[in-house]
Amino acid sequence: MRHLFVFTTLFLVALPFIWMGYAAFIPRDVVNSGDLFSRIGFTLQNFQVLGKEGFWGRLWFSIGLSGSVTLLQLLTGFLAAYAIKEGAKLLPFFLVLLAVPAELLLVPLYGLLKGLHLLDTLWALLLPFAASPFVVFLLYQGIRTVPEELLEAARLDGAGHPVVLARILFPLLRPQLIAAGVISFAAHWNLVLYPRIMAGDQKLKTVQTWLTDLQRSNPFDWGVLSAAALAATLPLAIAYLAYERRIVETFEEGLKG
Repeated sequence: MRHLFVFTTLFLVALPFIWMGYAAFIPRDVVNSGDLFSRIGFTLQNFQVLGKEGFWGRLWFSIGLSGSVTLLQLLTGFLAAYAIKEGAKLLPFFLVLLAVPAELLLVPLYGLLKGLHLLDTLWALLLPFAASPFVVFLLYQGIRTVPEELLEAARLDGAGHPVVLARILFPLLRPQLIAAGVISFAAHWNLVLYPRIMAGDQKLKTVQTWLTDLQRSNPFDWGVLSAAALAATLPLAIAYLAYERRIVETFEEGLKG
């Protein structure tokens, strides 16, 4: 009975993704006819349409943008977590920021970026995400698991902060850095409202805002919409599948701690 329940739940969760993968590769006339199972075919026509609409440029732009944000957040989070470990009284500040809904920051951020003349620029999509309180907290939890004796021994041997960070903490925190990086990438990748408000320029459209525009202009073209959704989901799916074990281990250690 338990296995039946698990299988049923898994099937219901996977069903939209199965449909998305199926509709992305069947001819558009088959999708539009509604006869989806007796006229099964295989085509890349839907993906060719995406290319003509400029989807692939938006996809690579989003990969580069989210990747850059992830690297920035890992760097600032790593340094901030170490500073907290060394005695900086910043942890309550980051915990408060974790409790603040991101939507509440849209209006003040808009005013700030407008005052700095950064609206509709790449910096508007990059700078406000240069640090993440979640990444700081996750890496701080990882640093807490490092034995203090190891750090003290390194300092007695003359190691300064750069050496401790680069040669001791960085290798030991690799699982936490990977987990934080994947989650950070996914969080920025899935943004829709923020980039639409802050950067309306066509050249600065992320893949998610492009998808919403495609849905408005082609609300019933399920083949093209499914192909676009599938292609936009693949980077996240690959990242999660590649580092699944690291992510699970990181959160399991956090729960134990």
